[in-house]
Amino acid sequence: MKRSLWRFLWISEDIRKRLLITAALLVLYRLASHVPVPGVNREAIAAMLQAGGSGQTIFSLLDLLSGGTVSTFSVLAMGVYPYITAQIILQLLVPIIPALQQRMEEDPREGQKWMEKWTYYLAVPMAALSAVGQIRLFQQFATQLPTGGSILASPFGLNLPSITTILTMTAGTMFAIWLGELISEYGIRNQGLSLIIFAGIVARIPANLGQILADQEQRIPLLIFMLALMALTIFAIVYVQEGRRNVPVMYPGRRMGNRMSMPVKGTLPLMVNMAGMIPLIFAQSLLTFPAVLAQFFVGSTNETVQRIAVWLQNTFGGISSTYWVLYFLMVVAFTFFYTDVLFAQQNYGENLKRSGAQIPGVTKGAPTQRYLTRVLRRITFPGAVFLGLVAIMPFLVGLVYPIGGRNTGMLLVSSAGLLIVVGVVRDTYRSIEAELKLRGYDQALLVR
Repeated sequence: MKRSLWRFLWISEDIRKRLLITAALLVLYRLASHVPVPGVNREAIAAMLQAGGSGQTIFSLLDLLSGGTVSTFSVLAMGVYPYITAQIILQLLVPIIPALQQRMEEDPREGQKWMEKWTYYLAVPMAALSAVGQIRLFQQFATQLPTGGSILASPFGLNLPSITTILTMTAGTMFAIWLGELISEYGIRNQGLSLIIFAGIVARIPANLGQILADQEQRIPLLIFMLALMALTIFAIVYVQEGRRNVPVMYPGRRMGNRMSMPVKGTLPLMVNMAGMIPLIFAQSLLTFPAVLAQFFVGSTNETVQRIAVWLQNTFGGISSTYWVLYFLMVVAFTFFYTDVLFAQQNYGENLKRSGAQIPGVTKGAPTQRYLTRVLRRITFPGAVFLGLVAIMPFLVGLVYPIGGRNTGMLLVSSAGLLIVVGVVRDTYRSIEAELKLRGYDQALLVR
């Protein structure tokens, strides 16, 4: 039935218009991603990308999150990443600050509007700070190249060219966010930012494939290895993402005239991975921060400070195994933390009590919430470990099958990138299917 339902996809005028608008906006985003930031030395960036080491690793991580625009240092070099970071920060602040939590509980709709407004406000300074950190970080790595060099035509500082570069990159981020909001409003509903990131990852696949085919000696075994890894990763992602724990719930019967219906048995599905991709993004941003901060002190005259700065830069720049161990542990920790925050905001215990529903053998209200929290933490453990393994997939594959530095970025697409791609495809599929059913096409299919 589902397969037949999609025959009506192009028949519905409204859905057809939404799909065309979505495609047009994504094309516009990809065209804008090729507009370079003024005053950037693209040859120095290309040399840094080919040099390998910590600079190339950070480069690849940021390139993934920006959808491949960092490699060209376009006006969209930061993608929608600052907006996502601002959104995560505000979500984490809600349970910490009582006034924010009270605002969200009193009027959820107005609270959501307030959250969206302040996410936009916070995204602007986050984008500016990210631009400064990104430029200075790459500037430091560019000067360490054997040939030397600079990614900017003029020295970076409080001057007009530098301010222009920062403003341009900030404006590019806000433009990408605006395109995502247009997609969510006029295109596929609530999928704008996800499709923006999705488009960037998919656009990199031909270039990554070309890198494999360019290796005359290893292209066949490497291609087979990568295809097998992709298939295995996709299977694992779908298996874990679709994992549920159905908690039995008894719903009260309804009164029908003078008669009372019997209680109804139902289930409350708890997801194995409720946090999605957020822990990977948040852990990566925190791990990158020490490397960004350290480059301010690399040129210090104090030998001890300089030594510590170099150690932080090498450790958190991805050049050592310590980075990947910390990355794995932080992803697992943030998965539990973010899941607890989201679950506490939903407050299933109180909601079930208001509807009169009860989990058999568990007291209503707060005890129900505590019981569900314990169950959720147990099933979150395999999901958290899975996300951690996805995060460090390039390091693990490098141990089993050593490959060149350029292909490491491709492995990121095969693990963390595929997690985004599979999730977006799944959510988009369900969104379009819901739109078709909302317009009655499933009923039309039954009539036929």
